[in-house]
Amino acid sequence: MASMFRVALSGDFRQADGSATYPDFDLTPLKAAPGVEMEFIKPINPIRAEQLEDFDALILLAHRFGPESVPKSGRLAVVARFGVGYDTVDTEACTKAGIALVITPDGVRRPVAVSIVTLMLALTGKVMVKDKLTREAAAGYARRSEHMGVGLVGRTFASLGIGNIGAEVFRLLKPFDMKFIAHDPYADGKTAAELGIELVGLEDLFRRADVLSVSVPLSSETHHIVNAERLALMKPDAYLINTSRGPTVDQKALTKVLQDRGIAGAGLDVLEKEPPDADDPILKLDNVLLAPHALCWTDQCFAGNGAADVAAVLEVQHGRVPRGIVNREVLETVTWKERLAGLGRQFGG
Repeated sequence: MASMFRVALSGDFRQADGSATYPDFDLTPLKAAPGVEMEFIKPINPIRAEQLEDFDALILLAHRFGPESVPKSGRLAVVARFGVGYDTVDTEACTKAGIALVITPDGVRRPVAVSIVTLMLALTGKVMVKDKLTREAAAGYARRSEHMGVGLVGRTFASLGIGNIGAEVFRLLKPFDMKFIAHDPYADGKTAAELGIELVGLEDLFRRADVLSVSVPLSSETHHIVNAERLALMKPDAYLINTSRGPTVDQKALTKVLQDRGIAGAGLDVLEKEPPDADDPILKLDNVLLAPHALCWTDQCFAGNGAADVAAVLEVQHGRVPRGIVNREVLETVTWKERLAGLGRQFGG
């Protein structure tokens, strides 16, 4: 057993000049932890196995971690992803190697939920067009009655998914006096009942929504779950919001619906290709509000993600199971159990 618990940080946490990419990620608790050494690895994407041979933990920002990233030493115990999306990490490769994959649901729950509410209010309040009218001075003011906003009382807010973030959105929307519906085959019925959410079928969700928000992880099951057929079910005055992952929505189909004014508009923090091509037609539309997969990026969000990752890494150092493990099956593997027990003996449970 090595004398120190060594933590690697993916190279994209630092700028080319050595400064922190995100200063709100406070590394002080990690630096001050007894028995811990930390080091930034070179910014190679995807990460290579040889970069991690002498490390016990990896805190991962945006670089990919695949089969080619798994070190042969068998020392790496945990990959702590900065955020909740883990489509950049090969979970099967992690489990096979006895590596726990951890995400930070507590760090993003409120910031992403606030982003969804922000998009809803901006869309229904016609903020984009009203900003433009104001900049046109008298000519714009003369046309303001042509762009009436949409009141929310009694309108139906629909969520595709009511997990960590989806449920938080409903909590924030309580004072708006909206009707709540959701579709989620894995929904906690008790949580839905407590929040006043009616669970409905997938097609019904699209038919009834005045505002429909996508809050599902990207998987083979959710890829293009929002497609042309389901978009065609939506009301012409309804809005679609996506803050999850771009490929959950068939972007070509959505672009066509927006061009044809089949729905009133969309608010997208994510796109199928990021960054998009400069000539992507969705960038030219006046009924879509766009953000560069960063609407939830606040000082509090990044501080929370960082704190959660550091806490998870230190739990593993002391031989304890951290919160936020994605591949729960790893907990039953011999490799993981032996590695965790060894760390517990060395650093104290």
